[in-house]
Amino acid sequence: MGYPMAGHLQGAGHNVTVFNRTTAKAQAWVEQHGGSMAQTPAEAAKGADFVMACVGNDDDLRAVTLGKDGALGAMAAGSVFVDHTTVSAAVTHELYETAKGSQIAFVDAPVSGGQAGAENGVLSVMCGGDQGAYDRAEPVIAAYAKTCRRIGESGAGQLTKMCNQIAIAGLVQGLSEALHFAQKAGLDGRAVVDVISQGAAGSWQMANRFETMLDDEFEHGFAVDWMRKDLGICLGAADENGASLPVTALVDQFYKDVQKLGGGRWDTSSLLRRLRAMG
Repeated sequence: MGYPMAGHLQGAGHNVTVFNRTTAKAQAWVEQHGGSMAQTPAEAAKGADFVMACVGNDDDLRAVTLGKDGALGAMAAGSVFVDHTTVSAAVTHELYETAKGSQIAFVDAPVSGGQAGAENGVLSVMCGGDQGAYDRAEPVIAAYAKTCRRIGESGAGQLTKMCNQIAIAGLVQGLSEALHFAQKAGLDGRAVVDVISQGAAGSWQMANRFETMLDDEFEHGFAVDWMRKDLGICLGAADENGASLPVTALVDQFYKDVQKLGGGRWDTSSLLRRLRAMG
């Protein structure tokens, strides 16, 4: 997702320097969008007013911020680090405090909208951090966002992203069961969705995923492996704050079944394939 997001920044007139662990990807980005590339996170961050990160998990984020040649060590006082990764609130608080100690602002800003949202510049961005830092970052984030809002203090963005993933998990399972039931009942799945999508059952997942689900195509979108990572963060946070997430815990195990089917890189809508495998 970082590739098209950086492209929107460059297209909006910002002078962008990119870093990617796979050098070929950074080179391809420069060839397509202009700008420049760096060999390390520190080199990319040096002299930048804003540094945006979109990596895989807590360990990846620590590596590009605090590791050898990490970005935070090269950023100047008064600059802003914006983290678009979905990570734990714990690592967000850690990096917020570390950045603050160097007079660097840190905004946690996970996104929703998937690869398509990134490519089309219409992501939803949920933010946590100091108001002043958010006010500075929001006009920059607007290059690839349809909606951007500060929810609260540091960590609030990540907690909101957890709400997003909790809601999606139940929706995708419900949609999968509805399509599976329609098939077993001998109904035309497309006709069924055409009707029920106009009522209370309608959702983004239904509108954007039902056709590929009916066609048994799951080689696109947000991968099951990443969804399980996110749901693990949700369930861990629930253990800490006392929230009850029985459906989320169950769907997480269903995604584990999908992984056992070899579907770790399948789209999250592959919950339907699990049901089909059960008969």
